[in-house]
Amino acid sequence: METPPSIFLRPFDLSDAEDVLKWAGDDDVTRYLRWTSVKTVEEARQHILQTAIPHPWRRSICLLKDGRSIGCVSVRPHTGDGRCRADLGYAVSRQFWGRVIATAAVRMAVEQAFEIFPDVVRLQAVVEVENKESFGESWV
Repeated sequence: METPPSIFLRPFDLSDAEDVLKWAGDDDVTRYLRWTSVKTVEEARQHILQTAIPHPWRRSICLLKDGRSIGCVSVRPHTGDGRCRADLGYAVSRQFWGRVIATAAVRMAVEQAFEIFPDVVRLQAVVEVENKESFGESWV
């Protein structure tokens, strides 16, 4: 198994727009997500402003060496009677597929999620059986 590049998670910033376009503009990356690919830097900026920043907990997956955004990981807690659960999701630039980036990001997100959302006792993710690339990751 390949050693993943050093990564860190941070909130999105408008300055990420060009990097976000590189991975969120790839239909293969967004195929199994609940949002469609962005096609321009302006669409990437709007996605950051309207979706990433107001999200309860969506973080940019960034390379430690240069800080550039190569994907995202998110945790969305349920409300009401389901407030003890949260959904987890991620997307990673195709350039970094098969390098256990998602696994590393998910581990970081899990550690933080239970601290940030004290009511959450169950973190869950939906698996798309057609998403064979994701199955190549070494799971938590």
